[in-house]
Amino acid sequence: MNAWDAFAWMAWTWQTATFFAAIAGLLGIMTLLAVFRPEAERVGVLGIATTRGDRLFISLLGSAFIHLGWLGLVGPDLWWAFGVSLGYAVAVFSMV
Repeated sequence: MNAWDAFAWMAWTWQTATFFAAIAGLLGIMTLLAVFRPEAERVGVLGIATTRGDRLFISLLGSAFIHLGWLGLVGPDLWWAFGVSLGYAVAVFSMV
């Protein structure tokens, strides 16, 4: 029995594991940035004060909607949706 057999009931794939590892990595990076480079809130185009963590949350939430919309309207080829999501995240971090 290998280590992945314990997770077989969850139908983990390497893509799922990579996704959750990336989220964990982003949270780790955001924590390190908060400790070593504290940031004051700023007001962007939405007119609300946001921090890095707020902008990360907005980016992740928007990316989920982009991917769901892509699945519903275009189909299962999600590489373009991933590219759109990266562009969306860059826009959120620079303007919000």
